[in-house]
Amino acid sequence: MVVAYARPVENHLPPRTAAFFDLDKTVIAKSSTLAFGRSFYQGGLINRRAVLRTAYAQFVYLVGGADHDQMEGMRKYLSDLCKGWNVQQVREIVAETLHDLIDPIIYDEAASLIEEHHAAGRDVVIVSASGSEVVQPIGEMLGADHVVATRMAEEDGAYNGEILHYVYGPAKAEAIADLAESEGYDLERSFAYSDSVTDIPMLEAVGHPYAVNPDRALRKEAVAREWPILTFSRPVRLNQRIPSLSMPSAPVLAVAAIGAAAATAGLVWLASRRRRPAFMS
Repeated sequence: MVVAYARPVENHLPPRTAAFFDLDKTVIAKSSTLAFGRSFYQGGLINRRAVLRTAYAQFVYLVGGADHDQMEGMRKYLSDLCKGWNVQQVREIVAETLHDLIDPIIYDEAASLIEEHHAAGRDVVIVSASGSEVVQPIGEMLGADHVVATRMAEEDGAYNGEILHYVYGPAKAEAIADLAESEGYDLERSFAYSDSVTDIPMLEAVGHPYAVNPDRALRKEAVAREWPILTFSRPVRLNQRIPSLSMPSAPVLAVAAIGAAAATAGLVWLASRRRRPAFMS
C-alpha cells in the first residue's frame, strides 16, 4: 500500500514592516507638550509664570534641541507641573485645541512620508517622550497605526506626579522591540526617523534609520554612520496639502483615462446639442 503524505504549505507572505517616527521636530515643528502651554493656562491648569517658563523652554528647544540633561530637567519640570491636574480636563483641552495648535505645524514632508509608508504596506508608529494624552490624538490625526508615548500615573482622576513609563532614550528602542514582537515586524526591514541624538538607540533598532533636521550631535553620528539626513521645512495644515501618494497602477490609469474620455465626449455632445437650431431637436 502506498501512503501519500501531503506536503506542508509554505507561507510566502512578506514579513510585516513598520516606520517609526519621533514626534517633536521630526513630524511637527515644535514640542507637542509645550505647544499646549497657553491652552492649559486658559483652562486654569497653570499660572502666567508657568506659561512664560514654558514659552522659554519651547524657544530653547527649537533653537538648540535638548541634550540628555535638558530632557531630564524638562521631564521633571513637566511632571511636577502637572501634579494634581484633572486627567479628563487635560484630554478635553487637547481635543478642543488640537487642530488649531498642532495642525499648522505638521511638516508636509513628514505627512508625505507617512502616506508613502502606508502605500507601501507598512504600519506607521509614533514614538514620543511626550505624554500619551497629547500624543495619542496627534497620532490619530496623522493616521498612525500605533502610538507609543510616556504614561503618567493617575490617582482619583488626577496626575500624582509619578511617571509609569518614560519613553525616552533606550526606552524607545525597548518599546519598539516589544511592539515588533507583538505585531510581527521585521525590524531589519523597517524604518525610523528622529531629530535627536538621544534617539540613537531607536535609530539603531531598525535597518533603515534616517536623521531628520538633526541636532549637531546626531548630524555628526549620521555622517559617521552614513545614515541618510533629511531636511523638513514646510509646516502645512493637513487639509491644505496635496497628498503625495505613489503613482496608480496601469489598470487604474486606464480606467481613469476611459472615464475622462467619456466625460469629455459627453460635454462635447451636450455643447453640440445646445448649438443646434430648435427645428433640429
